[in-house]
Amino acid sequence: MPSKQNLMPVSGVLCGALVWGLIWYPYRVLQDVGISGALAALITYLLAMLCGVFMLPRAWRELRLHKGNGAYWWAAALVLSAGWSNFGYVLAVLHGEVMRVLLLFYLAPLWTILFSYWLLGERLNRYGYLIIALSFSGALIMLWEPHLGLPLPQNLSEWIGLSAGMSFALSNVVSRRSAHLSVAAKSNSVLFGTALLTAPLLWWQGGFSSQLLAIDARAWLILALLGIVLCATSFAVQYALTSMSANRAIILFLFELVVAAASSYFLADETMQLRDWLGAMLIISATLLSGRLYADRPCDTDSGA
Repeated sequence: MPSKQNLMPVSGVLCGALVWGLIWYPYRVLQDVGISGALAALITYLLAMLCGVFMLPRAWRELRLHKGNGAYWWAAALVLSAGWSNFGYVLAVLHGEVMRVLLLFYLAPLWTILFSYWLLGERLNRYGYLIIALSFSGALIMLWEPHLGLPLPQNLSEWIGLSAGMSFALSNVVSRRSAHLSVAAKSNSVLFGTALLTAPLLWWQGGFSSQLLAIDARAWLILALLGIVLCATSFAVQYALTSMSANRAIILFLFELVVAAASSYFLADETMQLRDWLGAMLIISATLLSGRLYADRPCDTDSGA
């Protein structure tokens, strides 16, 4: 039976997968009432930062305390990588074909293998590669449309989805690498990075004031709830990433595909076919087997656990 120490990080990652598998729906609802993805992302992440404002002094003290270990550089890397991962994901699923975007986004395990080897020295064992193959088999069965050709970007939204997946993988590895930083410092870096990167696009699009004034009470309620959920999810995920290997975390995040497929069926009347259920079973199997994905350095009992 998994110990509580192992169960909490796994629960944190699965919580993140659950939220991100469902979050496309409220953002689409907001878009339907005239709130652009950029504005919705900016407001929700600013509200998420406000929810966690009590942690900011501690996060700042952590950065100053560990500045000799390159804390500012790692925090900056986390701001940019996690910020683009979150914001790029929102843009891609709002303006592209959701399931195809997700397929490109979840090429992330490939980038994680490279980044984790480069920054962490993590090496997969044979069983780990088998789990990744199982996960990708499930993803391909669920998402690949043969008439669209190979799963390569076909438009701007899909390129954004691919780049967001690369940033997602990098942010997971950077979070693990900067284990000397507290969960508070990492979480606030993620929230700040997303809000920061939305601002230039929102300024370029224009119409910020008119959109803001047009937001009604129902939309503000949705935005506020999203901010609270994103704040809690950010802390849960950063705790998890500090406490487990990056390669294992990326496999667990694939559970988002299952959540997205089910939510699209119930919330958008998109029918799940037999291949969807088969792919979901493969991904869930890989998730359950991911506890055997250990080929980390011998000293991997470190820092954030």
